[in-house]
Amino acid sequence: MTAAGTPNSREFVAQIYAQESRRVFATLVRLIGDFDLAEEALHEAFVAAVEQWRESGIPENPRAWLVSTGRFKAIDVLRRKTRSQDVREAVGRRLTLLSQVNSRRAEQEIEDDRLRLVFTCCHSALAPASQVAMTLREVCELTTEQIAASFLTNPATIAQRIVRAKSKIRDAGIPFVVPSLAEFPERLGSVLAVIYLVFNEGYSASSGETHTRPNLSAEAIRLGRLVLELLPDPEVMGLLALMLLHESRRAARTSADGEIVLLDDQDRSLWNREQIAEGKQLVERSLASRQFGVYTLQAAISAVHADADSTATTDWRQIVALYDLLAAGSPSPIVELNRAVALAMRDGPAAGLEIIDRILHRGELESYHLAHAARADLCRRLGRTLDARVAYERALALAQQEPERRFLRKRLAELA
Repeated sequence: MTAAGTPNSREFVAQIYAQESRRVFATLVRLIGDFDLAEEALHEAFVAAVEQWRESGIPENPRAWLVSTGRFKAIDVLRRKTRSQDVREAVGRRLTLLSQVNSRRAEQEIEDDRLRLVFTCCHSALAPASQVAMTLREVCELTTEQIAASFLTNPATIAQRIVRAKSKIRDAGIPFVVPSLAEFPERLGSVLAVIYLVFNEGYSASSGETHTRPNLSAEAIRLGRLVLELLPDPEVMGLLALMLLHESRRAARTSADGEIVLLDDQDRSLWNREQIAEGKQLVERSLASRQFGVYTLQAAISAVHADADSTATTDWRQIVALYDLLAAGSPSPIVELNRAVALAMRDGPAAGLEIIDRILHRGELESYHLAHAARADLCRRLGRTLDARVAYERALALAQQEPERRFLRKRLAELA
């Protein structure tokens, strides 16, 4: 133990919760075999930490202490819930097994249970949409509202998916293990989708007071590296490259007071050149394999941006060509929107606006604030002030992140 009675023990527990809670949760899920019970045990362990660390001091290994305490809390919860003799016997058998597992692992270093939990949540027995929603909720502790914003759907739908996925994992006895290499490819697509959505939530938060959540981006990159170690697949390389190239711009994406700085106005000297170099190397390796997919193409687009000194010197022709390939291989309204923005940079705002209007007319991105913000910007550049104002107001009504709302209000004020 460290020195007892430290005045900052409560603050330290809060810090540990932010950094370690989902890793502790993942380990408890593996040991206990139940999501809801692990969640309850997790929170009881942190409550105990607040009380005990103030008196006895902070342990040398807080994560291991929390896992151990959580295990015993889970046992207490099971005992409290025991009512009939049949239930007592079932619980007794489960506690015996749990004790054996705990004994075998007591002296072992805690493995990367978070990655194991990702693969469990991405099991092929679950529907793809449920896999992603479940992992974002249980592994990364995003709220149903945040996940719904990522999916462009409503929170009730996400909540139903998560409940169904939990029931499926429990009823089917899906194991909490990293799959064998033979099983790896069929589960890889969902895992990569999950990691990328986690990264996106960290790179540009769907809601809240801050523009980014660096801890989520860092966790997504860490998971990407772990998957690449397990399977050096071209698309794993592509995803890791994409995340690194995006992350390289973090320092330039917001001002000192937290305001959004668009790509056009970023100080590119602040971009992380080590991350850019690593990302570009991964892109080249993936492209050389000739087995790359959508993540590698997106990373290649980011690499073109990384090579340019400014927006004006960016090779927009190459970017549009890459978006053409991306749209052919994985068509989606978001890809079409991003291509329209690039086309506006290559051929002028009218060319991009025509495509965005077509997308919005179909209704596919009507609730996506960035589509309306992109339309507003192109209208502004064309001198169509009234149309720009209407589009900015629509984007403002849909935006959930406060820095984005401030940015949109600023644009509206500039139009006035």
